[in-house]
Amino acid sequence: MPRRPPPDAAPPLLIACALGIERFALRGGGHGGAAEAGCPELVVLRTGMGPQSADRALTAALSRGSATERSPVVASGFCAGLAPGMRPGDVVVAEATRDHRPGVPDVPCRDNAPLFEALRRRGLTVHSGLLRGSDHVVRGTERERLHASGAIAADMESAATLSTARRAGGRPVAAVRVVVDAPEHELVRIGTVRGGISAFTVLRSLLPVFYEWHRSLPLPRR
Repeated sequence: MPRRPPPDAAPPLLIACALGIERFALRGGGHGGAAEAGCPELVVLRTGMGPQSADRALTAALSRGSATERSPVVASGFCAGLAPGMRPGDVVVAEATRDHRPGVPDVPCRDNAPLFEALRRRGLTVHSGLLRGSDHVVRGTERERLHASGAIAADMESAATLSTARRAGGRPVAAVRVVVDAPEHELVRIGTVRGGISAFTVLRSLLPVFYEWHRSLPLPRR
């Protein structure tokens, strides 16, 4: 008879992303992910695009038991870089996320130092700072305005995902995004395809880093 996991075993790791291509990359590009010994159960949730979709999908996943009230949640996928000098394939580790709606509290990511260090050890270019939420694709002068407000990157789902995760119970949260376009590399330019391939390749490599982060977290108390 198989043994039951101990009651203080690590809870499942939930990674939320918006797009099918992001989910494909985060599951290991079709190679079964990083199924390492000692890794936690993994849930890669495709939420659909936009903050409302992210909120609904994560709420539904948590309510039907796809993860527990103790499960760490990572918001991941692609993002728009806001700072000059960013390039497709750079990685953004959020120090906090900020919703696009005024009055919604920022969500701090207090457990992100191991993520930052693990990514740097892999030779990736990593930026850390405020990740801003939006309800549309950020382009042109809006990129400059958001950067002037203190944000280093923007996407449509991370802020909503982490806000929903925290409302559903105290748990570690993180947001790790890969830059797919940046001030000098707008999506409308000819370099879009090359930038997209770079971003996909980096996103595909992140799953072992998320496992390493999960192992660094203290087991939650019941």
